[in-house]
Amino acid sequence: MNKEKQFIEEFALYFEGTGFMRMTGRVLAWLLICDPPHQSMNQLVEMLQASKSSISTSTRHLIEARFVERVSLPGERRDYYRLRSNFASASFNRFIARISGFGKFAGQWLSVLEGTSATRLQRLEEMRDMHMLMGNEMPKFLKLWEQDSLQKKGGKNE
Repeated sequence: MNKEKQFIEEFALYFEGTGFMRMTGRVLAWLLICDPPHQSMNQLVEMLQASKSSISTSTRHLIEARFVERVSLPGERRDYYRLRSNFASASFNRFIARISGFGKFAGQWLSVLEGTSATRLQRLEEMRDMHMLMGNEMPKFLKLWEQDSLQKKGGKNE
């Protein structure tokens, strides 16, 4: 197996562990390293050795997650898929939303379970506190990363 295909498979396994389908991870992995950076449905089918319906479902999920966008090129009759220019930020924002969401969820249930023994609620309080702190602090990290990234690009915004 060549290095590209090995990367695609290992990335897909990792991505599957985050709640996505393995094929969705394969599509994302290929779009991370492909040249040119946009790929047609047929190119994805051929490279990933998958059915059109599987690729279509995967690209739809990636578009909904705001990781990928569908584009057309002048003079071409087909659509292409590529990573969004802000893929890294969108991915991290999605993670922040999950972290914050769990903190809010835990906080709501702490209110509902009010009156229950404090020792029984201690773990839930700890989860709420940790996730709320992370949800508040991570956007600051993302802002730093975006500023650093912009600096590395010479101040040009893509």
